[in-house]
Amino acid sequence: MEIRLEAVSAENWYACTGLKVKTEQLNVFPAPVVYWIAESKFMEHFELRAIISRGSLVGFIVFCPEPDEEGNCWIPAFMIDERHQGKGYGKAAMKKLLEHMRAINCKRVMIGHRPENLVAANLYESLGFMKVTEQIVDGEIIRLLQLV
Repeated sequence: MEIRLEAVSAENWYACTGLKVKTEQLNVFPAPVVYWIAESKFMEHFELRAIISRGSLVGFIVFCPEPDEEGNCWIPAFMIDERHQGKGYGKAAMKKLLEHMRAINCKRVMIGHRPENLVAANLYESLGFMKVTEQIVDGEIIRLLQLV
């Protein structure tokens, strides 16, 4: 599967705002893409990527390449547009992102998901992300992947 992660820019940011999850998924991915674009203007280390497959915009990622005080790089947002879900884009894009994070020396990657988001849970587990704790933190299960 051909996947490219393209920096969100003046040329593609507006198209990214049209990405959305299914109505029944709004409880597990409540913030629209436009929120993440706006927040990135104030969060120094947020990097945004459009997920592209064969020239089509299929999803969106926010990640932090700078480790926090515990040495963790975070993925605050990851979504595949409702029209493109269930086609393998999520797994392919996450693999591509993890390759990039490894290349820039991220050693530990953290991601969270709502407990009821079983699709995300299964995806992250299939990639090796382990639960950090059984407790819910800010409404999410937190997972860790060691890249070393």
